[in-house]
Amino acid sequence: MKPRITRRKEGMKKGVYLLPNLCTTASLFCGFFSVVKSLSGEFTAAAWAIMLAGIFDLLDGRIARLAKAESAFGIEYDSLVDLSSFGLAPGILMYTWSLYGLSKLGWLAAFLFFACGALRLARFNVQHDNVELEYFQGLPIPIAAYVLATYVIFHHHIFVFPPEGSILTAVMTIVLALLMVSTIRYRSMKVVDINRRNSFFALVALVIGIVLVAIKPEVMMFVLTLGYVSSGIVEELITLHQSRKFVNKVREKRAVRREEKMLAVMAGGADVVHFRDDVKSKNKK
Repeated sequence: MKPRITRRKEGMKKGVYLLPNLCTTASLFCGFFSVVKSLSGEFTAAAWAIMLAGIFDLLDGRIARLAKAESAFGIEYDSLVDLSSFGLAPGILMYTWSLYGLSKLGWLAAFLFFACGALRLARFNVQHDNVELEYFQGLPIPIAAYVLATYVIFHHHIFVFPPEGSILTAVMTIVLALLMVSTIRYRSMKVVDINRRNSFFALVALVIGIVLVAIKPEVMMFVLTLGYVSSGIVEELITLHQSRKFVNKVREKRAVRREEKMLAVMAGGADVVHFRDDVKSKNKK
């Protein structure tokens, strides 16, 4: 009689952390809700849902780090949710709000944003432990989604009707997509440790930011997100300019050293010629 082979259930034996993954699920719900509202024509509600998804996305990472509840499952789950809430939802929002008026160019621009968001998340998962510690390589996908969502809110505050077939909206969507997969560095907020003492002026700056947003949230949220996007580009240009100056200085120093070596070689050759002439004259004598 053959012994019965008992199979153990394969899967996650240690379970999952509830609180961080609950926040991640809340972010997923907001992304799905945004898609529903976009398809229903309620564009400002869809934009606010993306904003709320960003808050839950920020909370789940902070809670996981503070509670030491980080896990491989949480990282993978968070990436899938980010692709849904900050890749798919903004793409559908842009298409149903404005890009549908551009025909093929419109849905291609929305798809490009979605695809570049997926590539951005895949690259982040590969190098988040070594490359993207103090700086993000490329624009983070939540910030790109925030720019589009705040632009919808800003436009609705200024104008009544959506911009059907807007070239500006298409260009903005494409530029944000390309920034996500670029190598431009953006400062990460993960390096800010809320458990240790920080500068007093950091608290003052935070209070000023809250006041500015409270004065005119429909406008200032869009301005602040654009400011963050611009900060990476400006810092990259400054760094590029400084690196070019450094390279030029190195090249100038190398050129000076080459000239000095050439002069030394030429001077040494002249001395050898004079020495040979002296030897020949002595031999003749």
